Amino acid sequence: MPNNNGSVICIVDDDAAVRSALKFALELEGLKVRLYDGAQAMLGDEDLPQRGCLVVDYRMPHMDGLQLVDALRARDVRFPTIMITGRANKDLRRMAERSGVSDVLEKPLPDGALVDSIRSALGAPG
Repeated sequence: MPNNNGSVICIVDDDAAVRSALKFALELEGLKVRLYDGAQAMLGDEDLPQRGCLVVDYRMPHMDGLQLVDALRARDVRFPTIMITGRANKDLRRMAERSGVSDVLEKPLPDGALVDSIRSALGAPG
């Protein structure tokens, strides 16, 4: 999938191995990727991309993925968001939907699921 109109995929996950694996997989699809090791790292970035998609882990120290989405929205940063989590129960899915999260994917991610979700979130043809 070629990069969609200069969009950058921002991956926020406290697990370095997950960040690295996701970056590798998405770059193979031709996407630009920026990595953050937690919510505070992304919130501290004064040069966020103008367009993009947020891929965020739900469970992280200090601030969870939904809290990050809310903090970004309070700063008028509104990327389509895909949340990844080890357990996606009904309550989490409901909270994510209320926060405007486009999709919730459960780890381990099925082959192609993240790319398909990003493609859908960015409005790219499948």
